[in-house]
Amino acid sequence: MATTGLTAQSVGARDSEALADHLGRALLVAVIVGCVLFVLQWPIAALGFAWLEGSAEVEALARDYVAIRFWSAPATLCNYALLGWFIGLGRARVALALQLVLNLTNIVLDVVFVVGLGWGVQGVAAGSLIAEVVATVVGLRLAAGVLRGHGVALSWRRVRSPAALRHTLAVNADIMVRSLSLMAVFLWFTAQGARHGDLVLAANALLMQLVGVASYVLDGVAFAAETLTGQAVGARDPARLRRVVTLSSAWAGFAALLLTGLFLLAGEDLIALLTTDPALRQLARTYLPWAACVPIAGVTAFQLDGVFIGATRAPAMRNAMLQSLVVFAVAWWLLRPWANHGLWAALYAHYAARTVTLLARYPALARVAHHNPASHHPAVSAPTSPSSPSS
Repeated sequence: MATTGLTAQSVGARDSEALADHLGRALLVAVIVGCVLFVLQWPIAALGFAWLEGSAEVEALARDYVAIRFWSAPATLCNYALLGWFIGLGRARVALALQLVLNLTNIVLDVVFVVGLGWGVQGVAAGSLIAEVVATVVGLRLAAGVLRGHGVALSWRRVRSPAALRHTLAVNADIMVRSLSLMAVFLWFTAQGARHGDLVLAANALLMQLVGVASYVLDGVAFAAETLTGQAVGARDPARLRRVVTLSSAWAGFAALLLTGLFLLAGEDLIALLTTDPALRQLARTYLPWAACVPIAGVTAFQLDGVFIGATRAPAMRNAMLQSLVVFAVAWWLLRPWANHGLWAALYAHYAARTVTLLARYPALARVAHHNPASHHPAVSAPTSPSSPSS
């Protein structure tokens, strides 16, 4: 996320060297953090499983999966860095190609390892590990080609600049706190569902597949907002920033309405496609309206996330998410008598809090684009409006 905003701002400012530098620093941070995660995998796993409190059978399978997946931590984070960099450049097709390489490789390997060799959960984890490494290698080759096209190369001297590294780490640290706070909400949601029994846990997980699909669609618009907001901020163009926010928000709202309508009309059929268990189907239908309306409840929060990421307003995002986490915790506590319905309602309270806290901070973000124009470098071209092909 930090890489997207920083890269997009470099495009807006027409600074070719900064494009290479942001990629180099992102990859450096990814490798370092990935190695730290690998070293700390045992306490992290112990803490996670102690918190989730799933059944013994589920936990045993999850431990097998996690033990293998931690090996891919550096590659996974490098893929995030590469994806963020390509999105920041406005190279959405390259980002899509990289994701296709990752996921298609994963699918093929899952079939071979699970269906063909019968490795089960361990086969799924091994397939993901290998796919992450393959995608990283392909992504690095694609990035090298882009840099050659801009006539610039990675410079270790610039990448390891103490001041620049501190800035990159600060932005990443704030966004990491923000993301961990968001993950805490969904981990708690899963954990509380598990306490209501395996059937409720499974129903929530199934409905979260619908929420996930909605998130991917809305994130597509938010990613465009990240890129174009960053370019507007980098170019110090307030009018362009207003156009980006207005148009991306309109598209996101339209998509959210379509998704909610689809889930309300066809949700029961989608549930039937996802499971053959009669009891699970029935229970999932009970909570379907909650999942179906998430796109409308969360669309403004998703969109504002994209705008704030593009502007690299990381401290504001961090503080807003921490406040929203507190709201979620209080709402869950108050709504406990309503069991799983209360849990879903607390999730809605979290979306509302994210929207309110980010809206309150938006005027300060908008003022950023009113600064004096940044110096431009002719080697990098930026779209002139949100309707340009790269959007």
